Amino acid sequence: MLIKKYIILFCLLLFGNVMIAQSQEQVEQWAMYEVELAGPSEGNPFVGTALSAVFTHAETGKTYEPEGFYDGNGAYKIRFMPDEQGQWTYHTKSNRDTLAGKKGTLTCLPPSEGNHGPVGVRDRYHFEYADGTNYFPFGTTIYEWAFQDKKDQTIETLKNSPFNKVRMLAVPPAGGEYENGGSDELEHFPFEGSPETHWNFARFNPTFFQQLEEQIMRLQDIGMQVDLILFRPYDYGRWGFDEMDPETNARFTRYMVARFAAFKNIWWSLANENSFMESITDEEWSSLFKLVKEKDPYNHLRSIHNADRLYDYNKPWVTHASLQYYNAVRAPGVPAMLRDIYRKPIVLDEIHYEGNISSRWGQLSGEEMTYRFWTAYSGGAYATHGEAVNDGWIANGGKLTMESPERIAFLKQILEDGPEQGLEPIDHWYWRNLAGKEGDYYLYYLGKRTPDNWKFELPEDGLEEGDQFRVDVIDTWNMTITPTEKVYEVERKDGYRFVDIDGKEVELPGKPYIAIRIQRVAE
Repeated sequence: MLIKKYIILFCLLLFGNVMIAQSQEQVEQWAMYEVELAGPSEGNPFVGTALSAVFTHAETGKTYEPEGFYDGNGAYKIRFMPDEQGQWTYHTKSNRDTLAGKKGTLTCLPPSEGNHGPVGVRDRYHFEYADGTNYFPFGTTIYEWAFQDKKDQTIETLKNSPFNKVRMLAVPPAGGEYENGGSDELEHFPFEGSPETHWNFARFNPTFFQQLEEQIMRLQDIGMQVDLILFRPYDYGRWGFDEMDPETNARFTRYMVARFAAFKNIWWSLANENSFMESITDEEWSSLFKLVKEKDPYNHLRSIHNADRLYDYNKPWVTHASLQYYNAVRAPGVPAMLRDIYRKPIVLDEIHYEGNISSRWGQLSGEEMTYRFWTAYSGGAYATHGEAVNDGWIANGGKLTMESPERIAFLKQILEDGPEQGLEPIDHWYWRNLAGKEGDYYLYYLGKRTPDNWKFELPEDGLEEGDQFRVDVIDTWNMTITPTEKVYEVERKDGYRFVDIDGKEVELPGKPYIAIRIQRVAE
């Protein structure tokens, strides 16, 4: 009888183990899976506690080892973004016995509709999602929206905007930086302490980061990429987050990567106007870059935003150039030249702002902002919008009130209707603002020129005599597309050009901001 009881107990235990093994947690591809562990809260859990987990794909053997972080109240978390479907197993590693050796299994399911994964570089100068879908960045800047009282309104505005990327600060400045808004007081700060009693830079305040990630998750839910800016100047001695020592900067960076790398919509921007932070040398910036690259298992995009001195974007740990270089879009030809210099995607992240404030950087008209966007994209680069009005968009979010967003949406649609791979500069050593796909598609932006006509002429590459094309005249400001009735058949003129066989011209309205779209006639 006793033996029978032991047999029954053994079978129950065995059956229970089988049930546990079969009861796997599920997460879709590129979504976030979180392991939460209870651990020690005494002392300082933010310093000296090593925590990570090794995730292994059952079939391919691929492994990732994201670091964990302390989230307060005895809770430790490790976040993982599975990039392959199927079964994954994990085990934790730690120098604390209570956190080490924990095991688990999860199943990665196919992604839901609209989930394309994180964004990476494609074909040297462009971007795509992890599933191969093209991604054309149309960004906007809302530095401190996550710390303001217009968050719901900002989300609703973004849903109905042309923008698919936001530049935002991980930590707002101490106020007074923007005449059109900005943070002056915060309910929660990233470190324990206060401006009056000073900070304990060795202890983070989890509540601050929980509130930040809540807003980043909301952006992810509406398909928005987040260019998350880790460091910035502008405290002017009040808070001191722009003058922390290298050890604190590194600890903050690792904590941010541990918390946010598993968000599929994250881009890392090391700083806004980095050269204004004189306490950090170029060597230290490079060290922080390398730290992000080392600790981020998913290789999210990485760059840094300059002020009066450019960082060396040719460094191997920089994935794309994030430039504040206004003159790059004030005249044609510069974006294509920047591509040749850096041999990476060019994102002109600050080209001044459409607005009406007293600062010279916030006084663009809608026409000028739209012109600068067209100059960037017709040069094979990308651009970021901004709106500077009293108590308005650039700092606080809320509503967009000015004229360029609607025209930027028009440009975005034209780009999406164009070549699948995006716009490539064509013969840019001679032509300016001519982009597309050689032999098939040409978008020629005339900018501020006002001709009454244009003699049909194209660079030779990709063309043969007898090729036929149709032409649309695009008014980029009034957002109209006017097809011409003619068919243009080309012949070689010389060693560089093809022209219409009959010398036909394209009639133009004689006003600025006109583009000409030329598309091959389907055979």
